[in-house]
Amino acid sequence: MSLNLDEKKAIVAEVSAQVAKAQAIIIAEYRGMEVGQMTKLRAKTRESGVYFRVIKNSLVRRAVADTPYAELAKHMVGPLAYGISTDPVAAAKVLHEFSKDNEKFVIKVGAMGEQVISRNDISALAALPSRDELLSKLLGTMQAPVAKFVQTLNEVPARFVRGLAMVRDNK
Repeated sequence: MSLNLDEKKAIVAEVSAQVAKAQAIIIAEYRGMEVGQMTKLRAKTRESGVYFRVIKNSLVRRAVADTPYAELAKHMVGPLAYGISTDPVAAAKVLHEFSKDNEKFVIKVGAMGEQVISRNDISALAALPSRDELLSKLLGTMQAPVAKFVQTLNEVPARFVRGLAMVRDNK
């Protein structure tokens, strides 16, 4: 079913809004996939906060024109699905994991800012820990010296109490 001009403008505006706040865009070909598989992928991307949609390439070309992602326009050929995310690792992780289990879902190319990234770069990006994992590791690293200092300060009165208990037990 063909879209009228107002519907096309609405889609371009929606995609443009997502592209404006995006950290990464990943393009994948979905030729030959079944509807059930695509529904599972949509659910996974929704859980991860990734905007995932199958859109006409001409509409996406208009949405990315005059943005840092304009270089992606020359890669927009064939039946494509677009994953747009504010967390670059989230989009790469979800789509890469899904492509490992489904051979008909092939990641073609992606972009982070003005830099177009290849399929291998997306695989490497997917191997990185997520933003939440990195923040928790950073917090643990920052907290370790303080915790060790408190433990050391606590050891002085604890040692004194243990010494008093030994004296009491000996008498």
